[in-house]
Amino acid sequence: MDDYTVKSVDKAFALLEVVSEHPKGVSITELANQVGMYKSTVHRLLTTMMRHRAIEQDSETGRYKLGYGVLDLGMRLLSSIDLRAEALPYLKELAEEVNEVVHLAFLDQGEVVYIEKVESAQTIRMHSRVGTRVPVHATGLGKAILASLPRSEQVRIIDRYGLPRLTEHTVTERDPFLRALETTRETGFAFDLEEHELGVCCVAAPIRDNAGRVVAACSVSGPSIRMDLDRLHELVPYVRKTAAAISDRLGYSLVPERS
Repeated sequence: MDDYTVKSVDKAFALLEVVSEHPKGVSITELANQVGMYKSTVHRLLTTMMRHRAIEQDSETGRYKLGYGVLDLGMRLLSSIDLRAEALPYLKELAEEVNEVVHLAFLDQGEVVYIEKVESAQTIRMHSRVGTRVPVHATGLGKAILASLPRSEQVRIIDRYGLPRLTEHTVTERDPFLRALETTRETGFAFDLEEHELGVCCVAAPIRDNAGRVVAACSVSGPSIRMDLDRLHELVPYVRKTAAAISDRLGYSLVPERS
């Protein structure tokens, strides 16, 4: 395989790696020393990359930094990402780890829409299916997403779609529901304790995109006979880890500051 590599391209990427570690810029001498190249070689490569906006030079200090051409390429990649396809390997891994049903969903028109489902090896199967729409207030997935929205948007959705009772466990009063969303925002996960369907419980966590926005959520669901509160709390780290991995895949790791 090495016979087909282009040495100058290898060197250019080596320079990009080093430059990326210096947000305030790096001198050509420092670059040459770190990558083990002649300054003349480094200069030629930097000049070429500057032409393509991958590198830029500070006019006052003469130091080199990453250019916006790199950002443009990154944004093009992020805009082409298929959430469902990117998340599926992580969802499968989660399902294997916990041996329960795993869902991926997003918010649309005040409802949660399932866009992926991974079955478990357990004999009890869930009735949910991809494409199903369910009320946002009665699902862990919905609450995980809704909790990320501004309070005004939460109230708007509640006022428009209501909090209809689906089971005897559904939270139907606005203030307690809003308090539950605040808890979810603080903890990073949400439970569904037979609120949507009797005999079914779940734990869900939000998924963020490259701008830090919550765009979806993933969950682990199962029958309440084995998904009591102790079991749900045991599953929280697994679900949060999966949500974080998918978020990073979507570019959330590129967000410089997280609130």
